[in-house]
Amino acid sequence: MSQSSFDHQQDMHDVLIVGGGAAGLTLALSLADNLSKAPTRRRVTLLRPAREAQGASRWAQGGIAAVLAPEDDVESHVADTLIAGDGLCNERAVRFTVSHSREAIEWLIALGVPFTPAEGDASYPYHLTREGGHGRRRIIHAADATGRALLDTLSAHVEAHPAIQVLDDLLAVDIAVTNQRVDGLWVMDGTGERYPLRARDLVLATGGASGLFTHATSPSASVGDGMAMAARAGASLMNLEFQQFHPTCLYDPRGTPFLISEAVRGEGGLLMRPDGHRFMFDYDPRLELAPRDVVARAILAEMRTHDLAHVNLDISALGAEAIHHHFPTIAEHCLARGIDITRAPIPVVPAAHYSCGGIATGLDGASDLEGLWAIGEVACTGLHGANRMASNSLLECLVQARACGEALGMPRKTIDVARAITLIALPSAQVHLLQQLADHHAVWQHVIGLNTDQARERLDALRQLMSLRAGIERSQRGLETALQQIVDWLTQAPHRCEEAVSEARESLQHAASLNHLSLYQALTLAPLLLISAHQRRESRGLHFVRDYPTPAPRAHDSVIRLPV
Repeated sequence: MSQSSFDHQQDMHDVLIVGGGAAGLTLALSLADNLSKAPTRRRVTLLRPAREAQGASRWAQGGIAAVLAPEDDVESHVADTLIAGDGLCNERAVRFTVSHSREAIEWLIALGVPFTPAEGDASYPYHLTREGGHGRRRIIHAADATGRALLDTLSAHVEAHPAIQVLDDLLAVDIAVTNQRVDGLWVMDGTGERYPLRARDLVLATGGASGLFTHATSPSASVGDGMAMAARAGASLMNLEFQQFHPTCLYDPRGTPFLISEAVRGEGGLLMRPDGHRFMFDYDPRLELAPRDVVARAILAEMRTHDLAHVNLDISALGAEAIHHHFPTIAEHCLARGIDITRAPIPVVPAAHYSCGGIATGLDGASDLEGLWAIGEVACTGLHGANRMASNSLLECLVQARACGEALGMPRKTIDVARAITLIALPSAQVHLLQQLADHHAVWQHVIGLNTDQARERLDALRQLMSLRAGIERSQRGLETALQQIVDWLTQAPHRCEEAVSEARESLQHAASLNHLSLYQALTLAPLLLISAHQRRESRGLHFVRDYPTPAPRAHDSVIRLPV
């Protein structure tokens, strides 16, 4: 799995895109449509693992934030985003994204995305809802299954496009780098065999890192695969500590995770304790429409104070007809689990939902490693700051992917990362851990030295550790404890002989290879998140640390890079 042992006689992909979510599909279409402007670009290849069907984009319910209605304006959307970002947003990124929102939505409408039409005498032909942090109704949606409608439409266009090659059922393992430039990608097939794909430009659209935590809002959340691969290749990662927990995930210990859209609160849903007390009056004047970090911490506080397994979200006052019109997917799903939301409240808990940090990029997705680009949730442009505002995520996927498509079609330019890179000054113990992680061959050998059950158990243990020590609330001592546990795991060599390791490598089936691969990626990214959180000596946005409960006088980005 050497990063410089490619056979340079093998076929070359001009642009290799990893990820079949909203960002990856949008980029593939944008690039293919721009081929005439870039005669040197002949091949667009999309690596779309089968598990993308469970990815974050497909499960997005609420919609896409955009300035669409005549009574809305760019300045209002920008201001709302900056407030939600708690002083850490890159205003240039915010303005760029919001200013391109209308054209992105018009592009989707032209492609045939079935957005919900407006009712009655509305000022805009499609229904716009409101979500937390937004001062206006500006969320365009397809009922309560926007992500599914978006992906179905984009996928159909991608699969029909003659200039796009789609590769299914391959999993990305590592980025190949030669002379400080990306050379391609190592992938794994369903048998566990690894082989290289050469590429002139590699674009990661692999999603976030919610899968590092025990409870997430999608059934198969990413453990930050793209971020981990980029870090091992030498790219800079920014603001990893800002992990968003969605306030309202359906509470069902026996079932798979299911997100309850913020639009439910936007349409009048009320948060209550089981005794009927509407507790958001005790926390924020914006009540249920306060930013997500505020609502999530309020729910956590209520659960701790009153020893509750969950709180309730009640939308029944909206009426059965309106509920089935606006939230058919949620109503049907909850009913299948024995909850009639037209009559009864929905039991909800916070769950890991979105990574505001990621690979440091410019607005067009360019990283600080030549040949590597990142778009969507895996990237960090500074748009979201310390807390993503609702429904800005799909908007970012669209706008950044389209900008990346234009940049990749033009002559190569100097890579422009969002802001200047300033590495965290780390204590020696943490520097030593980073050096361990940088030896990715040793980490991989450690992982495949575990059998299938051991790999799954270790991944579960890591998720429990992250939820306990790096969840909605943190402490310096807890973060240090988590880091030490990972150090202990990495220094405890599996007691398996070389023959057993070789046998495991040859006999891995898809499920086993996915367990081992997920652990490999998670063991790289989790310590980087913990170190970034430990070094932020303040509470801001999504990062709340009990030792430093107030924000620092001046906001700053945290940027971390593995030694290469």
